[in-house]
Amino acid sequence: MAAAHHVCGGLILSETHTDAVMYTYRVKHVMHMTRTKFQDAWIVELEGYGKSLFLDKKIQSALLDEYMFHEPMVQPGMFTHPNPQRVLVAGGGEGATLREALRHNTVQQAVMVDIDEQLVRLCDEWLPEWHQGAFRDPRTTLIFDDARAIIPQYRNHFDVIVSDLTDPLEAGPSQYLFTREFYQMIYDALTDDGVLTVQSGAGDPLYPYLYGCIARTLQEVFPIVRPYWCFVASFMLPWGFILASKRHDPLEIAREEIAQRIERRGVQGLRYYDPFTHYGMFGIPPYLREVIDKARVLTDEQPFLWEA
Repeated sequence: MAAAHHVCGGLILSETHTDAVMYTYRVKHVMHMTRTKFQDAWIVELEGYGKSLFLDKKIQSALLDEYMFHEPMVQPGMFTHPNPQRVLVAGGGEGATLREALRHNTVQQAVMVDIDEQLVRLCDEWLPEWHQGAFRDPRTTLIFDDARAIIPQYRNHFDVIVSDLTDPLEAGPSQYLFTREFYQMIYDALTDDGVLTVQSGAGDPLYPYLYGCIARTLQEVFPIVRPYWCFVASFMLPWGFILASKRHDPLEIAREEIAQRIERRGVQGLRYYDPFTHYGMFGIPPYLREVIDKARVLTDEQPFLWEA
């Protein structure tokens, strides 16, 4: 949870990472606050970070560095696939994850599934710097529903799926979007050479357990599972992602081939991802590999339970 309080010099937002750590942000002004059917949504302007989105009082994205999350979220999977034509984004309310997929001129269809229509409409209005028109791209189809209800309707359809879902921090529907059963649904919805990328929570040594559990769970479903990470400035810690693939290994693509794919697909304006950072992000340290080795498999019967 986060608390908002006034101090000398303005408004302060304090967000609890765990019982041991609290992050504090100085707010220049509040732009919009609402309660959707599913969550609290705050759009504020932070000192330094600029316009920012908080959901349930936890920072999701800041204008200064949103590319440090969204490019790693999407591009390793998109460039690992040799010809991504059909893409599904699960979650991703701001539209920036969708934006990153649509950079590729190979993409013919992009389906975004988010359960919170009110949030997406809010982001469409208030966060144009994030979506940059992606919601109205002719290739885009928006579906407002539970990803778990929609994905099983597709079989052998998508080349790339991007799971940009909020962490399962409390008991609720999101817990069941990180289980072996859900990842099997995704596996079945992918083509024979399909690729999945998953936002997987914090990669710091304080609380990397969700990251480890997601990696272990994906190893039960996919033949190729490659954890990776990057530092996200506004999160104030390294963030974990995982690429899972049926056939293509992101570590077996030549750097020159990645550069050629970037050029052939007309992808421009990248600020974090390139052929060098592609490999660097997969170099996770020993402590994270150990966390993954010791983690348990998440199931519908035993989903992730956040314990601060």
